[in-house]
Amino acid sequence: MPDTGFSTMGDARAEGEVQPIGVGMLGYAFMGKAHSNAYKTLAYMTWPPPLLPELVAIAGRNEEAVSEAARRYGFAEYVTDWRALVADDRVQLFDNSGPNNLHAEPTIAAAEAGKHVICEKPLGRTADEAHETWQRVAATGVKHMCAFNYRFVPAVRLAREIIESGELGEITHFRGAYLQEWGATDDALWRFDKDAAGSGALGDLGAHVIDLARYLVGEIETVSALAATFQPGRGVDDAIEAAVAFEGGAVGTIEASRFATGRKNAFTWEINGSKGSIAFDLERLNELQVHFADSSPGASAQGFRTVLVTEADHPFWKHWWPHGHIIGWEHTFVHELHHLLTAIRDDSDVAPHAATLEDGYRAAEVCDAMLRSAAGGGREPIAYR
Repeated sequence: MPDTGFSTMGDARAEGEVQPIGVGMLGYAFMGKAHSNAYKTLAYMTWPPPLLPELVAIAGRNEEAVSEAARRYGFAEYVTDWRALVADDRVQLFDNSGPNNLHAEPTIAAAEAGKHVICEKPLGRTADEAHETWQRVAATGVKHMCAFNYRFVPAVRLAREIIESGELGEITHFRGAYLQEWGATDDALWRFDKDAAGSGALGDLGAHVIDLARYLVGEIETVSALAATFQPGRGVDDAIEAAVAFEGGAVGTIEASRFATGRKNAFTWEINGSKGSIAFDLERLNELQVHFADSSPGASAQGFRTVLVTEADHPFWKHWWPHGHIIGWEHTFVHELHHLLTAIRDDSDVAPHAATLEDGYRAAEVCDAMLRSAAGGGREPIAYR
């Protein structure tokens, strides 16, 4: 070959560098898009990924819509029956991003076919359904995750590290609210159908608050709740307010509403301890508000300070950018799926930082207790099975 003055081109394809894992997904809408984006992003941004996702097939009942989703998201094939994913030997990880009424049966079937599973929240429409799903999946020995993605916000993980360090002292209060405004929209949506959804704002939004409360503060012991339905004839709750007591002695409030006009995706929480406090607002995802009590003169008057959680030593940041270059909501799914793929590759535990299906069940048990409390007017204890 004549010398052209240019360097020789190398082959970037390194055989056997990262083991592949075949992914089959149920559901192509909101969460299907979020999960698909995460598989494709982690394949190059977390390089080398723990396992290289191969998007084998995606399932959905509407053939026109699911075929378009397959092309858009990069799946090699599409099917109109989720059972085809379960029967497909190429699928090693079953990703259930479907509606709530399709969380239990497909997830159980996939696990019993030997596939690792990730299932969107809420795990079940009731605690009974969630419990059966957890028990049957756990009995197979596969890796399993309930997709509470907010555990994978860098600021949330930093908050957990601060609490575990003891810097907040004894935890006394938790206040969490998840507020959105779209609750007056078309009642034809499956999220407003009790048979399909199980509950309304509680399972959709409140479950996230419950899971974060459990992850950061500990198990919830009792609840006293009010539920309201503002849309006439609707069979699910539009809002819920609950006072809760934790096993460790802290007290708190949990609120969820889809009728908070002006609130787009407002998930906020605050934790107070004997030595300090931390607070978070999802709409300012890269920030954590922190206050530590200090005996030095004037220190307590300083109040909260804002920590931009983008430093190189902050949680998850090794995958991203120089400090100050913020990330977004969609990156929580990258972190979540990276964690699951690592657990599959290394045969390591999914817990405690990711939610297992047991965590999904426990959140459902708290949700059911809130509904019982709202219906009966009393304080309900939480009894985990």
